[in-house]
Amino acid sequence: MSFKAAVDDFQFNLFDMGLLKQVQALPGFEEITDDIVPAVLEENARFVEEQVAPLNTVGDKQPCQWDNGVVKTSPGFREALAAYTQAGWQGLQHETEYGGQNFPKLIASITSENLNTANIAFALCPLLTDGCIEAVRQAGSEEQKQIFIPPMIDGRWTGTMNLTEPQAGSDLALLKTKAIKQDDGTYRITGQKIFITYGEHDMSENIVHLVLARTPDAPPGVKGISLFIVPKFLVNEDGSLGKRNDVWCASVEHKLGIHASPTAVLLFGDNKGEVGEGGAIGYLIGKENEGLAHMFVMMNEARFNVGVQGVAISERAYQHALAYAQDRIQGNAIEGSAEAVAIVNHPDVQRMLHTMKSLIQGARATALYTAMHQDIASHHPDETVRKQAKALQEYMVPIVKAFSTEMSLEVTSLGVQVHGGMGFIEETGAAQHYRDARILPIYEGTTAIQANDFVGRKTWRDGGAVAKHFVAEMDKTVEALKAAGSERLGFIATQLEGAVEAYSAAIDAVLAMGANKELRAAFSSSVPFLMLAGYIHAGWHLARAALVCEGKTEERYVRKLETAIFYAAHLLPRVEALSAAVLSSKVVADIRV
Repeated sequence: MSFKAAVDDFQFNLFDMGLLKQVQALPGFEEITDDIVPAVLEENARFVEEQVAPLNTVGDKQPCQWDNGVVKTSPGFREALAAYTQAGWQGLQHETEYGGQNFPKLIASITSENLNTANIAFALCPLLTDGCIEAVRQAGSEEQKQIFIPPMIDGRWTGTMNLTEPQAGSDLALLKTKAIKQDDGTYRITGQKIFITYGEHDMSENIVHLVLARTPDAPPGVKGISLFIVPKFLVNEDGSLGKRNDVWCASVEHKLGIHASPTAVLLFGDNKGEVGEGGAIGYLIGKENEGLAHMFVMMNEARFNVGVQGVAISERAYQHALAYAQDRIQGNAIEGSAEAVAIVNHPDVQRMLHTMKSLIQGARATALYTAMHQDIASHHPDETVRKQAKALQEYMVPIVKAFSTEMSLEVTSLGVQVHGGMGFIEETGAAQHYRDARILPIYEGTTAIQANDFVGRKTWRDGGAVAKHFVAEMDKTVEALKAAGSERLGFIATQLEGAVEAYSAAIDAVLAMGANKELRAAFSSSVPFLMLAGYIHAGWHLARAALVCEGKTEERYVRKLETAIFYAAHLLPRVEALSAAVLSSKVVADIRV
């Protein structure tokens, strides 16, 4: 089924909620004007709707194929990536000095959502390339930047992230891949990496692998990890491609979803290349033993983008379910009707569709708010403001990643439910969204990993300062809703006020657990605490949207206000339940499985 990009909701967040105005005030974004942005959004929507979305089902039915180290991607994927990069979308958020267009992250997150809504399996390739570009830009030498970034921006090369290994999983301290320094300053890399998205494919001339490995004298654990650029083909001095490096795709995984995306097992130093024995040739990024810090640049970028993927796949599932509900005739209206009606008229179908829609719009608003703060943290002229924005953005990343992806499982499952029995039949397409979404809470650190980070680094480390900042901002919204003198806004205020109190109580409880060294209690409740934060932040942004919409009669404002009311009624109460679970965590912390 086709889809339409959510351009109206993007523009509401950019213009009505004032996000774009704050970014336009930053140095370097003066040319991102009010007339240019809608044109970019419309053109991006047209592109993904026409050229990428039709390949979504194709890729699911005709997945990538591996044969003797070579991966052939799904029909149309190679041509679509060429069109995508030639149109300039890969370089949208990157610097002009490397061939990019220097658009803010705020706009890039929108185009990323559109691409992922169109085809999540396809979108993974440019997503990882963006992260690879950013990691090289921030940590690479000037020579490395000039060699590797422009070809990735113009689409000739793509990028990957090589972290985990069979024995390591998410525990990077257990990595065994080795890097031996050579007399010419290069390194020879040997080892095996697994779960490498687009680790091998036929869509570009070269693949730039960012690989974590250990040098012989490295200290144990994560402190002994270094980061290397290991290209599929070596690069000659004139920029042309040279010998095939000793990087070999041993297989691709057969997965529950995202069938078109090749998830590769890569062997480094298996004597399959043209560089002789000793391993694949790699180039150190930064200094030895500082690789994990450099890789986290790419990892944090990827975590945010995976959160956006959660919003994207949910939007696709919602549109699919809504269209089916509008067409499917079954049952008489609850009030009585002469004939059967479309199921969209039935109260519980409406409840499911409203749940889907309000979760999507709340999560989207949260992600865009976070992207705006990333732009401020990168470009504001005042260092103090940059630091404040960075703290807010870093606090929000695990919320965006974990809440949006967990939310996508609920939304895509509801999409199947709206279809009834037909949703369980592959031919309707609803099941694909559910299958494709299932990887998202696992990608780039599971929900528990995000939650542990949220507790340890984002709440304990600053004594809850950022968390309490948000509580204070939410209190201001509650007062504004009360002061508006509207019955509908008053209802939202009541619901939000109770949720904010529950959020504040949960923050205090988590801080107390940290102060008392009650680690098992804290981390047993970390996921409920993080999901609580997701629900309250999404609800806060919808409440702020309600303030903008109240009193306006234009259809899009009426609909947005209705969405905010539904969220306040049906989803904000989850905050208080999750807060109760956090406050009760000490009771269950030592219960064994």
